[in-house]
Amino acid sequence: MSLELTDVTLTYPDGEARLTALDEVSLTVPAGCLTAVIGPSGSGKSSLLAVAATLISPDRGRVVIDGTDTAGLGRAARTALRRTAVGTVFQQPNLLPSLTAAEQLQVMAHLDGRPARTARARARELLAAVGLDGQADRRPHQLSGGQRQRVNIARALMNEPAVLLVDEPTSALDHERGAAVLELLVTLTRQRGTATVLVTHDPAHLASADAVAEVRDGRLRPRAAPRP
Repeated sequence: MSLELTDVTLTYPDGEARLTALDEVSLTVPAGCLTAVIGPSGSGKSSLLAVAATLISPDRGRVVIDGTDTAGLGRAARTALRRTAVGTVFQQPNLLPSLTAAEQLQVMAHLDGRPARTARARARELLAAVGLDGQADRRPHQLSGGQRQRVNIARALMNEPAVLLVDEPTSALDHERGAAVLELLVTLTRQRGTATVLVTHDPAHLASADAVAEVRDGRLRPRAAPRP
């Protein structure tokens, strides 16, 4: 399982010209590894995640997810691949207020057509894996900010994705809870064998990454990871 971007270029209309969001970006994230991506606002980090998630098709270049080249896939096939092979951890958990922690995860399995009994068991197993054993029947308002983000992470793993894309997961958390969430992501990446991309503004996260890359003006350059 891995994620590969090769010479990816993405442009957007900008009046009569085109704005380059990604400029010949190449990135390989092996299974079981976490790559941190840093860069200033507007540098192309969000565009990188959107292309990696197959939400946007690049102008040029290849995106390969778990051995599948996405270039020749139609919209329905990309949606199916995204549902089964890509997990996304959003900056805000965006949990449904009426659903319990377990039900937040079970919705993902339902969308994928998985049996309800299997989904219930997997949801509880994943909640235990992220440290929420005993919290499965609580609704979002009964959980702390850190706990809601852990539900967000477990939900992203529900359909056993090959690729995990994480967007600023600790921005709304204090230092202690943020550090715990980062440690959890590193542990789950190793245990579950996902190819994980973590977009972050926090330099404290870089020491935990297997690799670090910096985006500036749409170009991606490797950076040495600081020692822990």
